[in-house]
Amino acid sequence: MNVVIVESPAKAKTINKYLGPGFEVLASYGHVRDLPPKDGSVAPDDDFRMIWQVDGKAQKRLAEIAAAVKGADRLILATDPDREGEAISWHVLEVLKEKRALKDQKVDRVVFNAITKAAVQEAMAHPREIDHSLVDAYLARRALDYLVGFTLSPVLWRKLPGARSAGRVQSVALRLVCDREREIEAFKPQEYWSVAALLATPRGDAFEARLVGADGKKISRLDVGSEREARDFEKALNAAKYKVASIEAKPAKRNPYPPFTTSTLQQEASRKLGFAPSHTMRLAQRLYEGIELDGETTGLITYMRTDGIDLAPEAIAQARDVISSDYGKNYLPDAPRIYKNKSKNAQEAHEAIRPTDLRRHPKEMARKLDADQSRLYELIWTRTLACQMESAELERTTVEIEASVASGSYKLVNLRATGTVVKFDGFLTLYNESRDDDFEDEDARRLPAMSEGEALKKNELKIEQHFTEPPPRFSEASLVKRMEELGIGRPSTYASILQVLRDRGYTRLDKKRIIPEDKGRIVVAFLESYFPRYVEYEFTADLEEKLDEVANHELDYKKVLRDFWTGFTGAVAETKDLRIKEVIDVLDALLNEHNFPPKADGSDPRACPQCGTGRLGLKVGKFGAFIGCSNYPECRFTRALTAPGEGELAATKELGEDPETKKMVTVRSGRFGPYIQLGEAEDTGEKTKGGKPVLTKPKRASIPKNFDAHELDFDTALDLLKLPREVGKHPESGEPILAGYGRFGPYVKHQDTYASLTDGDEVLTVGLNRAVTLIAEKIARGPGRGRRKPQGRPLGDHPALGGPVTQHEGKYGPYVSHNKVNATIPAATDPATISLEEAVALIDARAGKSGKKPAKAKKTNGAGEEAVAPKKKAAAKKPAAKKKAAPKKKKKSDDTGETALEE
Repeated sequence: MNVVIVESPAKAKTINKYLGPGFEVLASYGHVRDLPPKDGSVAPDDDFRMIWQVDGKAQKRLAEIAAAVKGADRLILATDPDREGEAISWHVLEVLKEKRALKDQKVDRVVFNAITKAAVQEAMAHPREIDHSLVDAYLARRALDYLVGFTLSPVLWRKLPGARSAGRVQSVALRLVCDREREIEAFKPQEYWSVAALLATPRGDAFEARLVGADGKKISRLDVGSEREARDFEKALNAAKYKVASIEAKPAKRNPYPPFTTSTLQQEASRKLGFAPSHTMRLAQRLYEGIELDGETTGLITYMRTDGIDLAPEAIAQARDVISSDYGKNYLPDAPRIYKNKSKNAQEAHEAIRPTDLRRHPKEMARKLDADQSRLYELIWTRTLACQMESAELERTTVEIEASVASGSYKLVNLRATGTVVKFDGFLTLYNESRDDDFEDEDARRLPAMSEGEALKKNELKIEQHFTEPPPRFSEASLVKRMEELGIGRPSTYASILQVLRDRGYTRLDKKRIIPEDKGRIVVAFLESYFPRYVEYEFTADLEEKLDEVANHELDYKKVLRDFWTGFTGAVAETKDLRIKEVIDVLDALLNEHNFPPKADGSDPRACPQCGTGRLGLKVGKFGAFIGCSNYPECRFTRALTAPGEGELAATKELGEDPETKKMVTVRSGRFGPYIQLGEAEDTGEKTKGGKPVLTKPKRASIPKNFDAHELDFDTALDLLKLPREVGKHPESGEPILAGYGRFGPYVKHQDTYASLTDGDEVLTVGLNRAVTLIAEKIARGPGRGRRKPQGRPLGDHPALGGPVTQHEGKYGPYVSHNKVNATIPAATDPATISLEEAVALIDARAGKSGKKPAKAKKTNGAGEEAVAPKKKAAAKKPAAKKKAAPKKKKKSDDTGETALEE
């Protein structure tokens, strides 16, 4: 028997069918162990020894794998073909060694780039050993992320109250976003004027030409800086005679784009389809794992985490066949196109993302996929096919025009008209990378036929004022592109890095643009002030290159760790004696332009608007940073960091009168953000005990994060006030399904089941079919938000105290429980076979050690209900006990593999 290990159960089921009898395919469900979220899991003083802890949920799966391996002849590790996949195989192998499940069994590692029968069988025929250089690169990355998180985040907590965490790559990505925001804030717009003439040939064909020179002097876009200069040109051109000075037509070629890598797929899916990178990767994972085709589960695309841009020879041959049959020989180049990969990253040394079979056309697959999967599959299919098509042939024409003036400021004014004609569309018939609109504009500006020396007629002049614009904020696509250009992080982590920044409240997404929150800007300002080297783009990119060298067998990973740790601990030590006031003063100065932008009337932006004599400055409280007055506590004026007009509402904004109640609908700014209010508080005519009037509470509705309070319209505000709304009746129960907005965000509700809406779902527009699906998925997952304690495996009743004793799988390993007393099961004891007597001994020992007695089982009356004892008289009050110390902050590991610490 051969035991094969893969990550997912879906993959296991498919591969089991491919391999048939003689093979048992089991799933590890991803990583089976990690560094425990506590200090000491990586020991720099002990040559960076790493302590691993098996995930509680993985215990049972590993026991099943170990049992299967004990009776097997061969163990085949077939996890994903990247660094993470190599690490999972290594972890599984190490655990099996610890369990002594391996004796004489042969251990092989196989990798396949697509989940197809041919690819899997080919991989099985060419096994190899685990690549320990890839494992070392994984160990180095994991240790670095852990050490940064568990060392730097506590510094943030101590010196910057309200800060959440810092990560090795996450903080640098956040700096990119904050740097762009600083550029925008510092930007000074420059006025300029454009001068263009709408001309016509003798045959009446019109075209546009723009000003490029005058009297031998070249004029660029920004050179006409005032209306007076523009009017001088207007006057000269109105009196001028026009003729064609020269015509130049140049042939040009546009070559197709290479097939998708992880990064370019995320960028194009964001631009063309509006998908977030995390959504794109979820869809790609499903396409990779496959669907049922002709009675067999088949993967539709190759592995989706890759830097490679080359294609397998069989894929190229198939693409050329499809091009020839579907588009004709004209679209097929004489030789296949070979794309060279310049990436140094050994982790991604495999194919680009492509369909496993290009004969599966998108229209055919659309009937078997959901809408988003179908759109992504079509994007991958068209890009792959286009990369093997013929180049587009263009003709770019430039016409130089002279405008002769008899008298005035200028004697000879030069204009230029340009246009592009597509002679042969080539690959553009199928695909154009996010420049569809640009290309159409060029083609639309097709120039009419003209000849040199020909006179032209002026129809009209266009004189327009413009102002230069600041650089745009990053979109998710452009940030991913910039990170890749700088060598920050790796494509497989980009999606989770962006998600982590949003989840921690460091950034937000508004109109598909990433905006840094005040909390994020403060963290970056702190790191740039006290840890500048570790948020430098070049330093982070150099470290990534070193990790790639480890993966390429070129560098020892422990040397990388030693070099990093020596400098990093020194930087941390320098902050030891810093006082919070010093830190706040430094940050206050750094964020001056952001927190206190110049006022239109020229008055001091730091003057306190309440007391008039105090100075506003950065303050830090229990819940983070804010702006406060220097005259505190006499003056208690405070506001959020963002100044009014820069993200929060300065006053109440009226949207209109509600046609039903005749009350005014307004948008207001509250302590917890902007909200909508219907009408005002009204006097009920009643009085409180103190004689104050009792007022009605007006109806209010929170404005969801994906809505801009400044641009909220009247109709949308009314819809939000009507929440929760009825989506429709459930097809099975006939009960209504409601959609609303609650404490944890948008949701749908049926009876007692609440299900959160996901990315792409809108609370105001979610339909009945989608709502039924979300509710069914929530019911399948089980109740609660993860806070309820699982039932556990019953072992019997406690012999002395009564009440059930149960065995559980917890976050920190298996344990037994009785009436709120939990006791860890020792590593030498198998949780699956622990007896009631052993469990009771552990629980009693734990209760004695903690100094608390196990609670007796609750008594019940004859009806089986809990019996309630009569209340005793209240005892005399004891002196107030000392306050308990604040609970320690927990440490977690986020999806990027970086160690994240949070309160």
